[in-house]
Amino acid sequence: MTAEKANAQFVIQKVQPALLGLMDGSVSTLAPIFATAGLTGQPIKAFYVGLAASLGAGISMGLAEALSDDGKVTGRGNPIVRGAITAFATSLGGMLHTLPFLIANLKSALHLAYIIVICELLAIAFIRYKFMKTPLYATILQVIVGGGIVFIVGIWLGNAGS
Repeated sequence: MTAEKANAQFVIQKVQPALLGLMDGSVSTLAPIFATAGLTGQPIKAFYVGLAASLGAGISMGLAEALSDDGKVTGRGNPIVRGAITAFATSLGGMLHTLPFLIANLKSALHLAYIIVICELLAIAFIRYKFMKTPLYATILQVIVGGGIVFIVGIWLGNAGS
């Protein structure tokens, strides 16, 4: 196997499932967490919603990836390994900006979570740039705009319901 083919196989079997999970976990959990923080004003409740959303999304995405194909036709590799990678990355992506809500002060928790969300989105953009060869400016714009829309929906719903 050539180095180029080995790299392509690594990207499709390991990086892509991890990136899929990280993107989903980071973005899909934003709205419920920030809406809960806005609705309740209680960081610990936002933490538990974030924990539930992160773990639930991780399980769901892991199963979806593992059951999507057996890897024989597509060359995507072992479905159990892909599913485990996706599940872990999804849960991690959701938990990173959930952890600040263990801070009792809502304002402090929110400010730290905002910083973490920005770092998550930039990390996703960099991974896409490095491994998927997407132009850096384009991937930053795509990830920030997509994540920003979900983030704004969460803040808006939190404010609308309180």
